[in-house]
Amino acid sequence: MHGKIMLGLKKSYPSAKIALRHAGPLQLLVAVMLSAQCTDKMVNKVTPALFERYRSAKDFASADIEEMEVLIKSTGFYHAKARHIKAACKIIAEKYNGKVPDNMEGLLELPGVARKTANIVLSNAYGKNEGVAVDTHVKRLAFRLGFTESTNPEKIEKDLMAMFPQSEWNKVTYLLIEHGRAICKAPVPLCSQCSVSSFCPKDGVSKRK
Repeated sequence: MHGKIMLGLKKSYPSAKIALRHAGPLQLLVAVMLSAQCTDKMVNKVTPALFERYRSAKDFASADIEEMEVLIKSTGFYHAKARHIKAACKIIAEKYNGKVPDNMEGLLELPGVARKTANIVLSNAYGKNEGVAVDTHVKRLAFRLGFTESTNPEKIEKDLMAMFPQSEWNKVTYLLIEHGRAICKAPVPLCSQCSVSSFCPKDGVSKRK
């Protein structure tokens, strides 16, 4: 059944892809870090000025923290985000010669970077599918569509990795995100408008997160 659901979503969202605007791995990493508890739309409003001011990992690493906070304030949690970005870029500049690591181990050692961020950077910047990025939309839809019985992001990721071929892991993330934004919303999904409603275990869906 999950195969039919994904086929339906592919037909509904043929252009599903990452919404964060970026040029290269470093900008992508910073944008994803800013997207925590913030919409991609808001991040895209903030990043042009940010990337104009800081063009390299060394620039971010040596940035005045208060100046950076002013530029990213509208993304929320800007104190922590600025601190993490600065610290992560210091490691990138000093340990990796300014290049964002292209492997899971290297990315996870960066402050403020967990598996979701690492998966997004690896798949979109380096073409490496090492996992499935589980954001709030993916978490909600994976549960509602019966792909998992868990609400734990790490367990959900493992369930999705076991369910779909590795070549599809990146696509799975953005198909679920698109459907979550458009139709399968929280708290009430628009089931009457859903292209895969006939394959969805809708019973009790209102009780599901």
